[in-house]
Amino acid sequence: MPARKLDFYLNSSDPLRNLARAVRDLSELQQILAKNAPSELTQSSCVKQLRDGILLVSADNAAVATQLKQLTPRLLASYQKQAREVTSIRIEVQVTNPAKRPPPRRANSVLSTESIENIMNLAEGLEDSPLKDALRRLAAHGRKTP
Repeated sequence: MPARKLDFYLNSSDPLRNLARAVRDLSELQQILAKNAPSELTQSSCVKQLRDGILLVSADNAAVATQLKQLTPRLLASYQKQAREVTSIRIEVQVTNPAKRPPPRRANSVLSTESIENIMNLAEGLEDSPLKDALRRLAAHGRKTP
């Protein structure tokens, strides 16, 4: 079977052809955004759709959305210069939940017998207090670890 270019398959049916055109259009709109806004903002935002002249841009957080809203007049002019039928720009916050990372494992600290004895001696020299109780718990915990 001869190798064919992806365009052959994308142009093989009307739905695929329309999808490919829509992706191309969104990519061009994203490139215009990238050229006219600071990279810090474009890394945290993306063009979602253009419908009825309203360009929908998604921002990762409220701070990015606010800065993009301040740039809206300049962005609108840029889109219109590119012969795009953009009459307004709507900015939405689309918070993405990052994958939760497991908490880092702490290495178990092992107290030497001498350290445990020193802690106990210190605790015995104190009056009854939360500090004395904490030192006793620390020494007891040190005895339990291998």
